[in-house]
Amino acid sequence: MKEFWNERYSQEAYAYGTEPNAFFKSRIDQLSPGKLLLPAEGEGRNAVYAATKGFEVSAYDWSEAACVKAAKLAEQHQVQIDYQVCSLEHLSFDPAHFDAIAMIYVHFLQPIRSQNLTRLLSLLKPGGSFIFEAFSDKHLDYQERNPSIGGPKDPDFLYSLESLVSALDGYQLIYSAQEETTLSEGAFHQGLAEVVRIHALKP
Repeated sequence: MKEFWNERYSQEAYAYGTEPNAFFKSRIDQLSPGKLLLPAEGEGRNAVYAATKGFEVSAYDWSEAACVKAAKLAEQHQVQIDYQVCSLEHLSFDPAHFDAIAMIYVHFLQPIRSQNLTRLLSLLKPGGSFIFEAFSDKHLDYQERNPSIGGPKDPDFLYSLESLVSALDGYQLIYSAQEETTLSEGAFHQGLAEVVRIHALKP
């Protein structure tokens, strides 16, 4: 899988564009700058945008090619981001370190999803924002009609709103929806999709 992402991110063009994800942007624009973590951040479009808004951004991905592209984009925008080439288990941040964590198209496989989400949320401060967008459990129907929408082809990587809300028991839900949207993000997220979107505050 790492080889797949290195190959995709080794192309000159940015696979998912250089503009931030629309839902991520709409949420970040409402927050005061603080410490932000972006898991599986890819080529840095969301990290760089947040840095231009004054956030102290940490990001990670297991793709070396993604890190190179993110550094290039940060340099173009004259901002700095802390980008680590690693997996979640290799992070060494203290608990309750971040003011916000944003998972944008981070598709954890079902068997490890709960464990990974618990580990990530332990890094969020009380009162901190959890921002999420990913393809819904109906994604394969949309993908069959429009392969240009991209995303996982295995249902075990997809999300339902109900399961995520359950995992966030006790959190204050600012926004939660499983809804259709039209994506226009580089070459690999194009067209109508159904996504799960959440903005929640940690108790």
